Amino acid sequence: MMYTSLDDFIDQSKDLLVKGPVALIFVEDEVEIATTLRHHLQTGFNTVLALMPDAFDLPKDIMSKVHRVPYDATRPQAVFNAVNKVISAAEPGCWFYYCYNAEYLFYPFCETRSIAEMLSFHTEERRDAMLTYVIDLYAGDLQATPSAVSLEQAYLDKSGYYAQARPEPETGHPRDRQLDFFGGVRWRYEEHIPQSSRKIDRISLFRAKTNLKLLPDHRFDDQEYNTYACPWHHNLTAAVCSFRTAKALKRNPGSSFDIDSFRWHNSTPFEWHSRQLLDLGLMEPGQWF
Repeated sequence: MMYTSLDDFIDQSKDLLVKGPVALIFVEDEVEIATTLRHHLQTGFNTVLALMPDAFDLPKDIMSKVHRVPYDATRPQAVFNAVNKVISAAEPGCWFYYCYNAEYLFYPFCETRSIAEMLSFHTEERRDAMLTYVIDLYAGDLQATPSAVSLEQAYLDKSGYYAQARPEPETGHPRDRQLDFFGGVRWRYEEHIPQSSRKIDRISLFRAKTNLKLLPDHRFDDQEYNTYACPWHHNLTAAVCSFRTAKALKRNPGSSFDIDSFRWHNSTPFEWHSRQLLDLGLMEPGQWF
């Protein structure tokens, strides 16, 4: 279904924002739009919104399954403004997910279990949000694929990830159950990455609640939403496997000519399977077996 604006979608389809899960896919360019939408449809989201410019095409088979909303996600704060507008319109408790094109959500056992099953378990554990790690993907051969985007020859870093304590601004003490995570292409090429964009943690999955706000650093104004686990045991985490950083580094003239290859001794082919991400410690099954 097509709409004239995000407000038009909210006016016409507010009944879709009651339980979820709802996926908000922000399309910045024409790279892998169809595969991104298909992946999240197959994952089992009840509603998938494609927020994208009118000039971009969608295959007919996808067009009939997603809600297309005209939107320019490249404007400053545009993504955060849209997420917050949808939160304010949704029924409290509705589950949401957001990402960009050329990003793919993986969670433990996603090959055999739906996103609704996973979020139902997470809800039973009294969790209202889920930490996701944005894992950089990149093409193995930049001569053959100068855009750095290749689904068939995708690589990721198998090590080099680390965490630092996240201090409370007022006291300087570490915040409870919160860490800043780093690694991947953003860490290896940090001289080309703004400091505010170097972290790889994102609260991609969350439940709407009254007055909740997503902040420009991909965290929420409710600090409990930003925690990686509850106080009594480890919880589920997930991964958003993303070509976005590699794509931007090769598109930017300031960094493109400095990078002949993203591969290094800790690169490994991406298998497009949750088992690999679990084995590498890039997501956590918690108590879900």
